[in-house]
Amino acid sequence: MATLLWGVVGMLVGVIVAVQLAYWPANLNTSWLTFGRLRPLHTNAVVFAFAANGFFVGLYYSLQRLLKTRMWSDLLSRIHFWGWQFIIVAAAISIPLGLTQGKEYAELEWPIDILIAVIWVLMTINVLMTLKIRRIQHIYVAIWFYLASIITIAMLHVVNSLALPVSLFKSYSIFAGVQDALVQWWYGHNAVGFLLTTPFLGMMYYFIPKAAGRPVYSYRLSIVHFWSLVFLYIWTGPHHLLYTSLPEWVQSLGMVFSLMLIAPSWGGMINGLLTLRGAWHKVRIDPVLKFFVVAMTFYGMATLEGSLMAIKSVNLMTHYTDYTIGHVHGGALGWLGGMIFAVCYWLAPRLFGKELHSPKLANVHFWLFTIGVLLYVTSMWAAGITQSLMWFATGDDGLLKYPQFLEAVLATKSLYWIRMIGGTIYLVGMIVCFYNVLMTSKGSKPKDESVKFIPERTSHEPGTLHEKLEHNAFAFNIGIAIAILIGGIIEFVPTFMIKSNVPTISDVKPYSPLELEGRDVYIREGCYNCHSQMIRAVRAETMRYGEFTRAGESVYDHPFQFGSKRTGPDLQRIGGKYPDFWHYRHMLNPRDTAPGSIMPNYPWLAENKVGVDKIGDKMSAMQTLGVPYTDDEISHGKELYLAQATAVSGGLAKENVQLAAESELTALIAYLQRLGVDGRAAIKNSVPEALPQ
Repeated sequence: MATLLWGVVGMLVGVIVAVQLAYWPANLNTSWLTFGRLRPLHTNAVVFAFAANGFFVGLYYSLQRLLKTRMWSDLLSRIHFWGWQFIIVAAAISIPLGLTQGKEYAELEWPIDILIAVIWVLMTINVLMTLKIRRIQHIYVAIWFYLASIITIAMLHVVNSLALPVSLFKSYSIFAGVQDALVQWWYGHNAVGFLLTTPFLGMMYYFIPKAAGRPVYSYRLSIVHFWSLVFLYIWTGPHHLLYTSLPEWVQSLGMVFSLMLIAPSWGGMINGLLTLRGAWHKVRIDPVLKFFVVAMTFYGMATLEGSLMAIKSVNLMTHYTDYTIGHVHGGALGWLGGMIFAVCYWLAPRLFGKELHSPKLANVHFWLFTIGVLLYVTSMWAAGITQSLMWFATGDDGLLKYPQFLEAVLATKSLYWIRMIGGTIYLVGMIVCFYNVLMTSKGSKPKDESVKFIPERTSHEPGTLHEKLEHNAFAFNIGIAIAILIGGIIEFVPTFMIKSNVPTISDVKPYSPLELEGRDVYIREGCYNCHSQMIRAVRAETMRYGEFTRAGESVYDHPFQFGSKRTGPDLQRIGGKYPDFWHYRHMLNPRDTAPGSIMPNYPWLAENKVGVDKIGDKMSAMQTLGVPYTDDEISHGKELYLAQATAVSGGLAKENVQLAAESELTALIAYLQRLGVDGRAAIKNSVPEALPQ
């Protein structure tokens, strides 16, 4: 019930942000309801509330039956459930309030991150102890995938969440720039791999045979599928950073391993679909099997698409566009949603001891689900292709055919409405599912599903090496740990330990106190959701934005701000391009400076005051992280802040604009005017003649 309830919430927020992109007034001029703040709420709700709870459903139901024993500790199970729901509520409150670290899929601030780690460890202890007391010696394939998920997510979360707290609600990532980008997408892509893929493959290996009444198609294929997937996936994160300032060799590794990932991914899909051999006659009438078939199809499509999008020439066209949004939602709505709905419809009659309330409604939900996903994905494919073609189009004179970024936004606006319609249809289907399962539970007594204990452990003598491994839980977990550590270590150590791999630029200096505060405002408002700060070394981008971005420009960025989607133009060289008055007008009403813009208004920034007294604490934290602020600068941080802020507000006063020096908008303007200014001369001198100056 928690899975389906949070699914409704997550999809509802998704529909709201889809409306906001198609119709900007839907932001309602309210700080906590803007797209920049609600979009991370949507992703967190779908990933950590809907999908993660769905994983826990499959884990708790199948693990006990596969091992023929009850969970080791009912108390830990309850703490896990209620602790996880508390985390979700904390996220739902904190993210709209702007309490964020500004890292995609890892926005939650440090107290919540610590709680996530604690709850995850307690769950892990419960699972490992249940393995220890198991009555069946053999560890079935579904459990392999569960263990890989549990071990890897713990490692990913801890490393990526390493941060230095400034206060209860503010912290800075200990990593900066290129290094932070590598860690973030090592985490981000593998969160997709080990929270949104491997757990549900484990569920596939348990629930599809149960629902179809057929054994898994191939035991040998499941072995190849598991180990190749676990080993290869961990290398693929850098494909999110192709053509960026990440070292070229790391980008190439990410691309190559992403291409190799096609084999195990499709091997798993084939194993799942062929398990239905001999049961195809049931697919026409059984909504559970229908959901499974479509889910596996979307899994195969999304994994193939993801690998192809990691090819550099393809990535050049799809990255930063809505094509990636379509790809992600094909996996999230089609693969994850389909698996969770199938499992819930299969479980409900067994848990509540009565027939499903309405098989007809389940079939209605299936068609709402399928149509909704197809409308969503195809509209974003079309939008992404349109955007990339317009961004790269040049005329006969060799100049950009569509020099204004806004032209591509307006060209795809109608497709945003289609996306919203598809998402709404999907949401209606979710509500139907929640109602159907709720009515199934109504008036029923929970069925006695207690595991039938057997007096002695059952076992048979293992033959092959892998069978011996399947009988030894400790050795199996060690094997998983080795498989996932190899790729991370090889990519991380040179990038972090060899300084020449991330060269510095002598002209790049730390942000001033005012600019540092403005950067925090930028991150709080979620501007990184729509704007990148990474100009790729390709002709169309350097013509549009300026010199391409070097690694040394972001060495003081905690966290990095490369971005992953452009709904607005890149901001890497925005500093000095427009006067302060332009930025003032743009933030209060973007239509004044860019007619047709879909960006929301930010009137509260002019009214909100910055806590100037806290700037010294922020500078001190940055100093601890290696930013070269002097003790004298920190002790006079407030004075330096006010001096620069007064200059900004004084300049605006000449335009008859009264903006307080302590206002958040003053700080934000100063930050935007700083972007790309440092090192500009040094960068120009290093640009090859073949590239536009």
